[in-house]
Amino acid sequence: ALVADLLLLARLEGTEADSVRQAVPVHGMLNRMKDNALAISSDKHHHIELDVPVDARLIANPAELESAFGNLITNAVKYTPAEGTIRIRWWQDAQGAHLSVTDNGIGIDPAHIPRLTERFYRPDNSRVTQTGGTGLGLAIVKHVMIRHNGRLGITSELSKGSTFTCHFPADRLVNKPTAVAG
Repeated sequence: ALVADLLLLARLEGTEADSVRQAVPVHGMLNRMKDNALAISSDKHHHIELDVPVDARLIANPAELESAFGNLITNAVKYTPAEGTIRIRWWQDAQGAHLSVTDNGIGIDPAHIPRLTERFYRPDNSRVTQTGGTGLGLAIVKHVMIRHNGRLGITSELSKGSTFTCHFPADRLVNKPTAVAG
Protein backbone atom coordinates (compact mmCIF):
# COMPACT_ATOMS: atom_id res chain seq x y z
CA ALA A 1 0.00 0.00 0.00
CA LEU A 2 2.86 2.36 0.82
CA VAL A 3 4.53 1.82 -2.55
CA ALA A 4 1.22 2.23 -4.41
CA ASP A 5 0.44 5.47 -2.56
CA LEU A 6 3.95 6.84 -3.16
CA LEU A 7 3.69 6.05 -6.87
CA LEU A 8 0.27 7.68 -7.09
CA LEU A 9 1.48 10.78 -5.26
CA ALA A 10 4.56 11.03 -7.51
CA ARG A 11 2.32 10.77 -10.59
CA LEU A 12 -0.05 13.44 -9.24
CA GLU A 13 2.85 15.78 -8.54
CA GLY A 14 4.79 15.11 -11.72
CA THR A 15 2.28 15.03 -14.56
CA GLU A 16 0.06 17.54 -16.28
CA ALA A 17 -3.38 17.95 -14.77
CA ASP A 18 -6.52 17.11 -16.68
CA SER A 19 -5.09 14.30 -18.77
CA VAL A 20 -8.54 12.71 -18.45
CA ARG A 21 -11.60 14.97 -18.26
CA GLN A 22 -15.10 13.59 -18.33
CA ALA A 23 -18.47 14.07 -16.72
CA VAL A 24 -18.18 11.86 -13.64
CA PRO A 25 -21.45 10.58 -12.12
CA VAL A 26 -20.66 11.53 -8.53
CA HIS A 27 -23.75 9.95 -6.95
CA GLY A 28 -22.91 6.47 -8.25
CA MET A 29 -19.28 6.76 -7.18
CA LEU A 30 -20.14 7.95 -3.67
CA ASN A 31 -22.91 5.37 -3.28
CA ARG A 32 -20.38 2.57 -4.04
CA MET A 33 -17.95 4.13 -1.57
CA LYS A 34 -20.65 4.27 1.10
CA ASP A 35 -21.34 0.55 0.57
CA ASN A 36 -17.61 -0.21 0.80
CA ALA A 37 -17.30 1.88 3.96
CA LEU A 38 -20.22 0.02 5.55
CA ALA A 39 -18.55 -3.28 4.67
CA ILE A 40 -15.17 -2.37 6.17
CA SER A 41 -16.78 -0.87 9.26
CA SER A 42 -19.29 -3.67 9.83
CA ASP A 43 -17.84 -4.48 13.26
CA LYS A 44 -18.17 -0.82 14.30
CA HIS A 45 -21.82 -0.46 13.25
CA HIS A 46 -21.35 3.03 11.84
CA HIS A 47 -24.32 5.00 10.59
CA ILE A 48 -23.31 6.39 7.20
CA GLU A 49 -25.55 9.02 5.61
CA LEU A 50 -25.34 9.90 1.93
CA ASP A 51 -26.79 13.24 0.85
CA VAL A 52 -25.95 13.46 -2.85
CA PRO A 53 -28.32 14.42 -5.68
CA VAL A 54 -28.81 11.55 -8.13
CA ASP A 55 -27.84 13.79 -11.07
CA ALA A 56 -24.64 15.15 -9.45
CA ARG A 57 -21.85 15.17 -12.03
CA LEU A 58 -18.45 16.83 -12.19
CA ILE A 59 -15.95 17.39 -15.01
CA ALA A 60 -12.97 15.54 -13.60
CA ASN A 61 -10.56 12.66 -13.78
CA PRO A 62 -12.64 9.77 -12.36
CA ALA A 63 -9.69 7.74 -11.07
CA GLU A 64 -8.31 10.75 -9.21
CA LEU A 65 -11.72 11.59 -7.71
CA GLU A 66 -12.12 7.98 -6.64
CA SER A 67 -8.77 8.12 -4.86
CA ALA A 68 -9.43 11.46 -3.12
CA PHE A 69 -12.99 10.70 -2.04
CA GLY A 70 -12.03 7.16 -1.02
CA ASN A 71 -9.24 8.45 1.22
CA LEU A 72 -11.58 10.89 2.99
CA ILE A 73 -14.28 8.28 3.57
CA THR A 74 -11.80 5.62 4.70
CA ASN A 75 -10.26 8.07 7.18
CA ALA A 76 -13.72 8.84 8.58
CA VAL A 77 -14.32 5.12 9.11
CA LYS A 78 -10.92 4.68 10.79
CA TYR A 79 -11.29 7.59 13.19
CA THR A 80 -14.97 7.29 14.10
CA PRO A 81 -15.74 5.12 17.13
CA ALA A 82 -18.28 2.30 17.10
CA GLU A 83 -21.90 3.43 16.61
CA GLY A 84 -20.62 6.76 15.24
CA THR A 85 -22.06 8.74 12.36
CA ILE A 86 -20.40 9.66 9.07
CA ARG A 87 -22.13 12.04 6.67
CA ILE A 88 -21.18 12.31 3.01
CA ARG A 89 -22.73 15.40 1.41
CA TRP A 90 -22.56 16.95 -2.07
CA TRP A 91 -23.93 20.33 -3.03
CA GLN A 92 -23.54 22.93 -5.75
CA ASP A 93 -23.77 26.69 -5.56
CA ALA A 94 -22.52 29.75 -7.42
CA GLN A 95 -18.94 29.02 -6.25
CA GLY A 96 -18.93 25.46 -7.63
CA ALA A 97 -19.34 21.95 -6.29
CA HIS A 98 -18.54 20.74 -2.80
CA LEU A 99 -18.11 17.34 -1.17
CA SER A 100 -17.94 17.14 2.60
CA VAL A 101 -17.20 14.09 4.73
CA THR A 102 -18.16 14.73 8.35
CA ASP A 103 -17.71 12.38 11.28
CA ASN A 104 -18.32 12.51 15.01
CA GLY A 105 -15.02 10.81 15.70
CA ILE A 106 -12.01 11.65 17.82
CA GLY A 107 -11.30 14.98 16.13
CA ILE A 108 -7.99 16.71 15.57
CA ASP A 109 -6.35 19.45 17.60
CA PRO A 110 -6.66 22.59 15.43
CA ALA A 111 -2.92 23.20 15.86
CA HIS A 112 -2.26 20.17 13.62
CA ILE A 113 -4.63 21.08 10.79
CA PRO A 114 -2.15 23.18 8.73
CA ARG A 115 0.20 20.16 8.47
CA LEU A 116 -2.32 17.35 7.90
CA THR A 117 -1.77 17.21 4.14
CA GLU A 118 2.01 16.77 4.45
CA ARG A 119 3.43 13.39 3.52
CA PHE A 120 3.54 11.03 6.52
CA TYR A 121 2.37 13.69 8.98
CA ARG A 122 0.42 12.29 11.94
CA PRO A 123 -0.98 14.48 14.72
CA ASP A 124 -0.41 11.62 17.14
CA ASN A 125 2.00 8.74 16.50
CA SER A 126 -0.22 6.33 18.43
CA ARG A 127 -2.70 6.57 15.53
CA VAL A 128 -0.26 4.68 13.29
CA THR A 129 -0.53 1.46 15.28
CA GLN A 130 -4.26 1.89 15.93
CA THR A 131 -5.42 2.60 12.38
CA GLY A 132 -2.68 1.60 9.97
CA GLY A 133 -2.54 3.50 6.70
CA THR A 134 0.40 4.96 4.86
CA GLY A 135 0.24 8.56 6.05
CA LEU A 136 -0.16 9.69 2.44
CA GLY A 137 -3.95 9.80 2.04
CA LEU A 138 -4.49 13.49 2.76
CA ALA A 139 -1.44 14.45 0.69
CA ILE A 140 -3.05 12.57 -2.21
CA VAL A 141 -6.36 14.37 -1.62
CA LYS A 142 -4.58 17.75 -1.60
CA HIS A 143 -2.82 17.04 -4.90
CA VAL A 144 -5.99 15.75 -6.58
CA MET A 145 -7.70 18.98 -5.55
CA ILE A 146 -4.83 21.09 -6.91
CA ARG A 147 -5.04 19.20 -10.23
CA HIS A 148 -8.77 19.99 -10.36
CA ASN A 149 -8.22 23.69 -9.53
CA GLY A 150 -9.90 23.13 -6.19
CA ARG A 151 -8.98 23.12 -2.56
CA LEU A 152 -9.41 21.01 0.56
CA GLY A 153 -10.92 22.59 3.66
CA ILE A 154 -10.52 20.99 7.08
CA THR A 155 -12.33 21.79 10.33
CA SER A 156 -12.16 19.75 13.49
CA GLU A 157 -12.71 19.80 17.19
CA LEU A 158 -11.20 17.33 19.65
CA SER A 159 -13.70 14.71 20.86
CA LYS A 160 -16.40 16.11 18.54
CA GLY A 161 -15.29 15.12 15.05
CA SER A 162 -14.02 16.50 11.77
CA THR A 163 -15.22 17.77 8.41
CA PHE A 164 -13.12 17.50 5.27
CA THR A 165 -14.54 19.48 2.35
CA CYS A 166 -13.41 19.36 -1.28
CA HIS A 167 -14.27 22.61 -3.07
CA PHE A 168 -14.34 22.48 -6.89
CA PRO A 169 -14.62 25.64 -9.04
CA ALA A 170 -17.83 26.39 -10.97
CA ASP A 171 -16.20 25.60 -14.33
CA ARG A 172 -16.11 21.94 -13.23
CA LEU A 173 -19.90 21.74 -12.95
CA VAL A 174 -21.82 19.75 -15.54
CA ASN A 175 -25.14 21.21 -14.45
CA LYS A 176 -24.66 24.83 -13.50
CA PRO A 177 -26.72 25.91 -10.48
CA THR A 178 -29.51 28.29 -11.33
CA ALA A 179 -29.53 31.70 -9.73
CA VAL A 180 -32.09 32.16 -7.01
CA ALA A 181 -34.25 35.23 -7.51
CA GLY A 182 -33.91 37.50 -4.52
